[in-house]
Amino acid sequence: MNQTNQTGQTTILVGVTDIFFYTKVRDALLSKGYRIERARTQQDVAEKASATSPSAVILNMNDETLNAFQALEALKSDTRLKTLPILAFANHEEVDTFNRARALGVTKIVSRNEFSARLKDLVEEILAVGVRGEA
Repeated sequence: MNQTNQTGQTTILVGVTDIFFYTKVRDALLSKGYRIERARTQQDVAEKASATSPSAVILNMNDETLNAFQALEALKSDTRLKTLPILAFANHEEVDTFNRARALGVTKIVSRNEFSARLKDLVEEILAVGVRGEA
């Protein structure tokens, strides 16, 4: 399912509303040649996922503006999007958030610190899962 656009770039849909954190994610992924699509609300996530056919989605499970759980439910209820690899991150002490995200079908969930430190590697990991169809 690793889809690319007309220029051959892999699109990553990023559901992160914090502008500073989004900029960090965008800069890291652009430097690896990815195309970034930003979603600012849970409705945005589902709509942009349908419209842009991203290769993966990144969700901040602690975002106070974007309800990541509702976004996950929307993605997983759409037959065209339910196998889309999803990388999620949350505060490490929020065990319930980790468990709920896994139950809703995220491909991988990590702590915010690990996400920041290993972003490029984590994206490569979930894209590989998407290619193999194991999500």
